Amino acid sequence: MAQKISRLLMKTVIRVPLILWSLVVLYPILWMFLGAFKSNGEIFASPWGLPESFSFDNFVTAWTDYNIGSSFLNSLIVTVLGTTLCLVFAIPTSYAIERIRFKFSKVLFNTYLSAMMIPMVLGWIPLFFLLLKFNMLDNLWALSLVYAVTQIPFSIFIMTSFMSSIPRELEEAAAIDGMSQYGILLKVVTPLLTTGIITVSIMNAVTFWNEYFMALIFLQTDGNYTLGLAMDLMNREAQYTNAWGALFAGLSIAIIPVMIIYAIFQRWIVKGMMEGALKG
Repeated sequence: MAQKISRLLMKTVIRVPLILWSLVVLYPILWMFLGAFKSNGEIFASPWGLPESFSFDNFVTAWTDYNIGSSFLNSLIVTVLGTTLCLVFAIPTSYAIERIRFKFSKVLFNTYLSAMMIPMVLGWIPLFFLLLKFNMLDNLWALSLVYAVTQIPFSIFIMTSFMSSIPRELEEAAAIDGMSQYGILLKVVTPLLTTGIITVSIMNAVTFWNEYFMALIFLQTDGNYTLGLAMDLMNREAQYTNAWGALFAGLSIAIIPVMIIYAIFQRWIVKGMMEGALKG
């Protein structure tokens, strides 16, 4: 009996702070969602209360009048393209480092690990002048490529950990059957990396979706703005137009995809990070 009480107290001590922290984190998000359905009058009259009626007018205003629709599409393009390019670069590199084991493979791997320690802010100015030289500023495709390159070290770190757990006998059997090195990578190794690929893809996609500073530096016209830039512009305009309901709606549009993706792939992300850490 005493042991059960002790366990119950231990669970309570652990869970109560977590519940309180969850409320602290969730309350501002809930307040933002409720504000998205309020008129400006309701927001000023009762900022903490429930909306009188759930109207989607603010969402329509944000989507059309403040160009959130086009910015949403731009963010989707750079996120999908950047995530795809990162996988295209990282998977073959990880395979070469982990499986082929050429002379400087360890040095190359350590170089990628070292790159993870370098603050990205140090590369923004050189990247700006590099893109300027090649006439690639204000270009979503160039921004996607920059995003992909910045996440390659992290992706290689995770992918090599998963790749080391794949039995070499499968590759040897495929090689005996006459399959080329590229065939082994695409048809044998890659399908076995599903957990690692999903983990890396979701982590990178969330990073690209929320990225602000590189988009601010490399994008120059409103038509190419991503959601982060559009929301910053909308926030500045809301201070003078009092369009707080539309601002809350825009923020809701920006955050909902991330919440949905994380809710769907939460177990994959946690499982992938834990397995990657253990295998590493």
